[in-house]
Amino acid sequence: MLTHFNKHTLALLLNAAMFSSAGLAGAASPVAADADQIMVMMSVDGLAGFYFDDPKAEIPTIRALAADGAHATMMKASTPSVTWPNHTTLVTGVNPAKHGVVGNNYFDRSTGKSVALIADPVFDKDQIIKVPTLYDLAKAKGWKTTAIRWPATRNAKTLDWMIPDMKTAETAAQFSTPELLAECELAGFHLVPDYENSKKMDDLVTGIFNQVVHQHHPRLALLHVINVDHTQHAKGPRTPEAYAVIKEADRQVREVWELLQRDYPGKATLFVVSDHGFSPITRTILPNVVLRKADLAGADGSMKDGPVAVVTQGGSAMIYVRDEARRTELLAQVRQAFANVPGMAKIVGTEQFKDYGVADPKDDPHAPDLILFAEEGSAFGSTSAGDVPFKDKVELTGTHGHDPNLPHMHAMFVAWGAGIKSGVKLGEISNTSVAPTIASMLGLTLPSPDGPVLEEILAK
Repeated sequence: MLTHFNKHTLALLLNAAMFSSAGLAGAASPVAADADQIMVMMSVDGLAGFYFDDPKAEIPTIRALAADGAHATMMKASTPSVTWPNHTTLVTGVNPAKHGVVGNNYFDRSTGKSVALIADPVFDKDQIIKVPTLYDLAKAKGWKTTAIRWPATRNAKTLDWMIPDMKTAETAAQFSTPELLAECELAGFHLVPDYENSKKMDDLVTGIFNQVVHQHHPRLALLHVINVDHTQHAKGPRTPEAYAVIKEADRQVREVWELLQRDYPGKATLFVVSDHGFSPITRTILPNVVLRKADLAGADGSMKDGPVAVVTQGGSAMIYVRDEARRTELLAQVRQAFANVPGMAKIVGTEQFKDYGVADPKDDPHAPDLILFAEEGSAFGSTSAGDVPFKDKVELTGTHGHDPNLPHMHAMFVAWGAGIKSGVKLGEISNTSVAPTIASMLGLTLPSPDGPVLEEILAK
């Protein structure tokens, strides 16, 4: 890694996104397209499945891809229905119980602290993903691979060109592929955007992705754009702001699609997916306040050293027992404490974890002992200070993380191109079927996937 690359270097990298469709048309001709094939998966974070039939959602490109290819009415997410575990499922074909990315964060029983996974702050890919990914298998075949802003890819050895999903410019520069950074530096772009501006970043990473695909012809390529998710957290789903950024995401899909048609005529396959749906939030549940009222706080009255710990995941909260000797007693107390809390939907114990694709904590210490699910319209907050009222104390305008069986949590699934039948409409599918289907089309074998190959969409 070239850890000495600075913000100027990253700026050059980011501004390579100015290789728009028009700019690429005038660039040097790529390697002969008739010798190449490409498989692309593009994730539009937070693009709920319900938008496909929403007349207010301007997604003509996504609907055109579906009409000429295949789509599902709804794609069920993994538990919890948040970004990192679901993106990992999309490239492994297994639930978090097997792949190990249990949430956007988890509680470390050994240190007594919450650990963030989202935005690659701590771990390399091989430290948190326990099973082979599509790009691992593709690289084992000797194929070129790329992933631009795909979660849980830091220092992934089987990605030739990579920008990890990170929060800061410094860490993105540190852990991106040095050759890609150098290549963009030589391109001489000077416009410096705000790295934390998700709208600008989506345009930039889409352009960088198109540059890699055009110049290097990877066999497997992954792209993740985030502004639809960020905007719905701030403004809520089905709002004017949400519809505006969904329209922008559709344009980014079109830029990728046009490049594939031009550089890989008849040889490209494109999957447009999302990781989860979205719920509007009108109520915040404060689990630490509930636990404190139930005498489940620490000796000093705070939750820091209490007998149980909580890790919130938006529409769900994971409960970890810290005092193992009192496990049965404590779990019963937690269940009783939340039994009649407004906004609660259900409480799921380890005996039901298998149905949700969640590991038993006996098998994975990162897994919780209990999962709390909020109703649609409610979400969990993390504060424990004061007697804060439940109603009208909203931390976010929209969120996810709820029970993935709820329709509003379902994600988008569209497939188009080489090997895909035209005009196929599936009903409800699971996101555990995406990786097995891609693997089947590539002639790869995923070990023990949780979902079946979507044979109905495959052209013989």
